[in-house]
Amino acid sequence: MRFAWVLPTVAALLAAGMVPVLADTVTVTIDKLAFSPKEVSVKAGDTVEWVNKDAFAHTATVKGGWEVMIPPKKTASRVMQAGDTVEYFCRFHPNMKGRITVTP
Repeated sequence: MRFAWVLPTVAALLAAGMVPVLADTVTVTIDKLAFSPKEVSVKAGDTVEWVNKDAFAHTATVKGGWEVMIPPKKTASRVMQAGDTVEYFCRFHPNMKGRITVTP
């Protein structure tokens, strides 16, 4: 009976509409000077993680907004906020482009 409190607590949270939402991580791979997939959809609070398989650095840059530096053979991430629907590109390789759609 150590966990007898769990069921009533969960029931109370459900009844109050206060169920915690678990955030997801969406992975974008960078390989051979390309983001894959080019377009992703996430919810506010989810994380976008870029995995750089190339031997040189890239960025996920939003003109007039944020930038994520992605070192060679490393990963980098950003937690997306409501209103973050963006087109992004690599500052070093402007032909590399992607899109993130954020829903509430």
